[in-house]
Amino acid sequence: MRKTNQVFRKSIGYIVLVLMLLIIIAPFFWMVDTSFKSNLDIGNFPPSFIPHPFTFYHYIRAFSFYNFGIYFRNSVVISIVATIVVLILASLASYAIARLPIRGKAPLMVMLLAISTFPEVAVISPLFLIMKNLNWLNSYQSLIIPYVAFNLPFAIWVMRTYFAGIPKELDEAARVDGAGIMTTLFRVIMPLATPGLFTGGVFTFVACWTEFLFALVFNSSTNYRTISVGIALFSGQFTIPYGTIFAGSTVAVLPIVILVLIFQKWVVAGLTAGAVKG
Repeated sequence: MRKTNQVFRKSIGYIVLVLMLLIIIAPFFWMVDTSFKSNLDIGNFPPSFIPHPFTFYHYIRAFSFYNFGIYFRNSVVISIVATIVVLILASLASYAIARLPIRGKAPLMVMLLAISTFPEVAVISPLFLIMKNLNWLNSYQSLIIPYVAFNLPFAIWVMRTYFAGIPKELDEAARVDGAGIMTTLFRVIMPLATPGLFTGGVFTFVACWTEFLFALVFNSSTNYRTISVGIALFSGQFTIPYGTIFAGSTVAVLPIVILVLIFQKWVVAGLTAGAVKG
């Protein structure tokens, strides 16, 4: 009887997991599936699950007519540069907080966590005036700098928790061998903090890649528009190109999926290590 109950519970658990998985995957499947359908096939009811005919028309139109290649390039440049800057600054700050005798660490970490949850819309007006006065509107730095500022607190929080779990005896051994603080950080601690580094990097890249409000307000020029804003502006006054929108969305999701698949082991290790050691 007990074995029967255990099998029943496991079966219910698996069914719930499968249903949750289907709910999560269904929108992405529908997005990719629709991107390969013709306009006539998209409007058919009931909808078909297999594109007939199978076409790349919407992908070609997104890159040739809607300047999607420019938007993709801009997002890649801005997200990568912002992520690199965040990781460098977060590494220095989190190592200092975790290792150096700084007063008020607890209030500082609480303040960082509070800043990371601050809404973008609350500072959009003063930031716009700053960018305008600096003549930075329609430029890469108009997005890179705000992205660094908004993502740095969370990256410091994640990486500080991981650094705190690394034994301090390693620092002492490095100092005995004559290594300075920077040498200890980059040659001894950073190789051991790789999961925390990848965790902060992945979260920062995804946040920069998907950000919409700053990209919409600060960069109105096509030459500096990002992928999230570009897809939103595909729709015209009288038409909505569903196929092209889904094609652009599919291309936009691919870098995030690839990034997570490549670094998922380190990201999970960084999150779980931080949860246990923090």
